[in-house]
Amino acid sequence: MQDNTSRHHVEGLLRANEERILTRWVEISNEPLRGRAVEVGTLEELREIYHAFLRSLDGADGADGASELRGLLAELSRSRARRGFTPRETAVAVFGLKEAIYEVVEADGDVDGLRGFIWLSRTIDDLGLYTFESFSTAREKIIIDQTEQLLELSTPVVKLWDGILAVPLVGTLDSARTQVVMEKLLQTLVDTGSEYAVIDITGVPAVDTEVAQHLLKTVMAARLMGASCVISGIRPQIAHTIVTLGIEFGDIVTKATLADALAYTLKQSGVEVASRKRTRVAVRAEEA
Repeated sequence: MQDNTSRHHVEGLLRANEERILTRWVEISNEPLRGRAVEVGTLEELREIYHAFLRSLDGADGADGASELRGLLAELSRSRARRGFTPRETAVAVFGLKEAIYEVVEADGDVDGLRGFIWLSRTIDDLGLYTFESFSTAREKIIIDQTEQLLELSTPVVKLWDGILAVPLVGTLDSARTQVVMEKLLQTLVDTGSEYAVIDITGVPAVDTEVAQHLLKTVMAARLMGASCVISGIRPQIAHTIVTLGIEFGDIVTKATLADALAYTLKQSGVEVASRKRTRVAVRAEEA
């Protein structure tokens, strides 16, 4: 009976002092943000959460209110994760409610209010932990999405000439990146109808057995689409490593530079490159 009395008393304080609690809650929530949040926007955001919090305490609508409250807290976490807020700054937005309520309970001075606050404090702690977990999940998803976007940006497929594509690789070539390279190269081969692809590894710092396997998989995938591949960017150090490791590229054409690979593919596609002057290069297509 005493617990119910304390609970009802503190709930009454929450409803009677809504504006006071909200104003103080906004101050506590925005304090660590150093001006990165607009007070009016925070007020409306926290007011909606506060109303859902009150409904979650209601015996009749408690279940619906609790579900709505968790949904709002999850959205708060996602929003702040996208805006670059820290976990602490996001958690303060929830735990600050406890401090704002305590000031009202302390000013009331009733023993039942203090007892009810202990019960309410546990509830807010659970909500804070849920918010922190939601924030972590949202940030992990953002990191994964950004990683995928960076992979796509770091593996461009460019058109060098009619029927000739190039894939300039920079950095380490792992399984995930190889998959992206394959997908983009194969799709571009289909879209452009190209017959030749130059895979340039000038920007790859080192070639080991694993990297060589990834390159071979990409070449084989392109061959299945009817395209011939040339690997360029074979520097002396990489050539020495390949020989030392006993890696076999089989009948795959390799060139030292991208320019050599382009000249080779142009010749294979029926284009003659003739140097007329030192500073000019004339290109003409052979007649069929």
